[in-house]
Amino acid sequence: MTDADQPRHHVGRRRLVQGAAGGLAAGAAIGLGAGWGAGSASAAGAPDDHDTVDLSTQHPFYDEARPAGIKTPQQRYAVYMTFDLAQGALRSDLQVLLARWTAAIAQLMKGAPIGQVDSVRPGAIGQDTGEAAGLDAASLTVTVGLGPGLFDERFGLSSKKPALLADLPALPSDNLVAASSGGDLSLQACADDPQVAYHAVRNLARMVRGTAMTRWAVLGFGRASAGKGQETPRNLLGFKDGTRNLRSDADYDEFVWVDDASEQAWLRGGTYQVVRKISMNIEVWDADPINDQQSIFGRTKNVGAPLTGHGEFDTPNFHSRNATGKTVIPADSHVALAAHENNGGVKIMRRGYNYTEGINGFGQLDAGLLFIAYMSTPQHFVTLQSKLGASDRLNEYISHVGSGLFAVPPAPKSGHYIGEQLFA
Repeated sequence: MTDADQPRHHVGRRRLVQGAAGGLAAGAAIGLGAGWGAGSASAAGAPDDHDTVDLSTQHPFYDEARPAGIKTPQQRYAVYMTFDLAQGALRSDLQVLLARWTAAIAQLMKGAPIGQVDSVRPGAIGQDTGEAAGLDAASLTVTVGLGPGLFDERFGLSSKKPALLADLPALPSDNLVAASSGGDLSLQACADDPQVAYHAVRNLARMVRGTAMTRWAVLGFGRASAGKGQETPRNLLGFKDGTRNLRSDADYDEFVWVDDASEQAWLRGGTYQVVRKISMNIEVWDADPINDQQSIFGRTKNVGAPLTGHGEFDTPNFHSRNATGKTVIPADSHVALAAHENNGGVKIMRRGYNYTEGINGFGQLDAGLLFIAYMSTPQHFVTLQSKLGASDRLNEYISHVGSGLFAVPPAPKSGHYIGEQLFA
């Protein structure tokens, strides 16, 4: 058991944040067009509140069996950003960037600045931007992904490219926007304080100047996937999300971690990351009758139970029929199409967040799901999305507008950096 797993007692008032909904405010945009704010500190909540978090929690970075930010208990907020390497960038530039990111991430996950904030001489620029000064680590994790484009002829890494690391094929219901897709590198910063997550990505993004350029970003709030020991959260359509998410070590070993000897050595112990930006037609959805919404999902909206059960965690019965002979859970419902029972046992680990970007060009709410998933092979996502994209009744209300695939290297050892084996 790591320090981060130890139970904490006698926590100060300012370190406690309670309630998933209490953490979201219609605040000012934070630089990228999304309006979300930190939860207010509170000591008034009941001690048995399962969604009370300790903002002083830190997670280890170096010398771990697996990279941080995947199996780590899911935090409340995320900032996701991708980058393209600059034209003319050298192999050595990429090495230096990954090494600098590694050292900075280790500091950030400890709740420490990455350098001086105050000026040391007239005209000096701060090494750390300072907006997280005085804030705790808030369970921050930063996960680095390497995209397919890194393995072309530019950096001499073509021989190190994993066979499975290729752009995802065109999938049914794709409506992808180039400006919100792809990338050579990705950063996923998750924390229980949005300012901590934003500070991490902001400062890591400063380090790419001259080597890479930002490509696209999403600011996520209100986790939209359940982790082990967490109460199931809800997506912006109002339904519980993550009821059947991976929880057991055995499932992670089988469906998430890359440990196959046939894979590239530098990736063993890591995983593949699939990210999708899914826009939701929220205002149209809100006008749909509840019984139809439940038929689309295959679950009840309030409890989250499958339509064949009474409790959220009841196993769906996809063969049960009603008096008219139709299956109680429609075959084209979201739960039926995504269930591992109906996909040869395939599972993926979901780690999604809700997002909002204000108002779209039609004067409607611009919001949706930042879908992030981890898996041992991207084909598992392709298998599931091929069925969902072709037949899911939910497609009337959602659109996949952004996409990316990245390989996540294992956690670095002390004194080493992320992806170091690539350059051996």
